[in-house]
Amino acid sequence: MARTRRIKRIGRNRYFSVSRKLRKEGKSSEEFEAQLSSLTLEDIIALKLELAARPSNGKLHGIFLWKKLPDVIKDAIIKAALSITTTKADACKLLGLSARGFKEINKKYETNIYFEE
Repeated sequence: MARTRRIKRIGRNRYFSVSRKLRKEGKSSEEFEAQLSSLTLEDIIALKLELAARPSNGKLHGIFLWKKLPDVIKDAIIKAALSITTTKADACKLLGLSARGFKEINKKYETNIYFEE
């Protein structure tokens, strides 16, 4: 009985990496990422909001955080899924979306533009 090899699919998002993009822009480093990995997601979000509110003495006017939170989370998860996987089909599977649903969400959050160099 002959064995068939699985062909590893390589897609366009093979080269997508949020870490690489932020390092290239000078917004991240290996040391920063090591410190960041020791924090929980909740701590990171709370710290980011606290830092954003400091210049205005704790007031974030005009930002409806509770209402915008689902969009912020979905945007982050889509970028992470594209960074983790090598093809968009794999990203669809990871997110539990159909190809059509993924295409619509990808267009809404403009992730292709984010990863362009």
